[in-house]
Amino acid sequence: MECIFCRIVAGEIPADIVYQDKELLAFRDIHPQAPTHILIIPKSHIASMTELTSKQQALMGRLILLAKKLAEKEGISASGYRLSESTGADGGQLVPHLHFHLLGGRKLDDMLG
Repeated sequence: MECIFCRIVAGEIPADIVYQDKELLAFRDIHPQAPTHILIIPKSHIASMTELTSKQQALMGRLILLAKKLAEKEGISASGYRLSESTGADGGQLVPHLHFHLLGGRKLDDMLG
């Protein structure tokens, strides 16, 4: 297995896991960009958003609801947080496994303006 996130799912690489179930895994980023920086991934290998099909619609809905739940658990829900995803090289995706970043715990810079 070459995918670093698949290796984390398999237990080959240690991670600070904050949540896991049969389909999803959430763990703290080793290079956090905010006081709270959690990566949320599907356990099955999906390289990027471009590979998603309608069959994964429920999974993606669960992932987003998990982000909301983790934001509440981490105490960043009331003040605000960012949930972001990057697709492909031009989008800034560094790891070819679909993943979302949950960031919060400080005022985040406006990435769009």
